[in-house]
Amino acid sequence: MNMPNDPIMLMSVINTKLRDEYSSLEELCRSLCLDKEEIVEKLEKVGFKYEPESNQFR
Repeated sequence: MNMPNDPIMLMSVINTKLRDEYSSLEELCRSLCLDKEEIVEKLEKVGFKYEPESNQFR
């Protein structure tokens, strides 16, 4: 799956998928063959952090 390069759009897509389809970031990344560290790093650069309790980036 192609993910958006824009970090805000990426966060939106990831959070939507986490809310609607996946119970964790690990599951999402494994299922879609995405690099979890790359996503976390890209979103942390613009101030978002993954919160496992709520299963979303904030």
